[in-house]
Amino acid sequence: MKITHIILLLVIAVAIGVIISTSGDASKYVTFDEAQELAVDSPDEKVHVVGKLKKNNFGDIEGMNYNPGVDPNYFEFVITDNKNREERVVYLSPKPQDFEKSEQIVIIGGFKGKTFKADKILMKCPSKYENKKLTTSL
Repeated sequence: MKITHIILLLVIAVAIGVIISTSGDASKYVTFDEAQELAVDSPDEKVHVVGKLKKNNFGDIEGMNYNPGVDPNYFEFVITDNKNREERVVYLSPKPQDFEKSEQIVIIGGFKGKTFKADKILMKCPSKYENKKLTTSL
């Protein structure tokens, strides 16, 4: 066998290994019920939960707790998943900018006991997706 064939086989083997290892780390989109069930079987598995912030009739967010003067790395809030289950979420990092403006939220993490601990927060802000008319005056 030529040396080029051996190198080519090694490159292919490494590529297959990388693909298999990254596909095993992919997390799933689930509801809070499914996330809680998964936490029992595999507590370290990360999941994505899609939901909306809990708001009152005036559009104000309910259940949000963030006091940067006391602890800037503790942020707590309530979201409702697609099956209307409300759950308190703890995020051990600063509150994301424009969090209050977000229309929909994806939290990545898992249940630790009875609390959902988020490792990441992804937000969909309506201002980014609205069609706005630009007017100019001459």
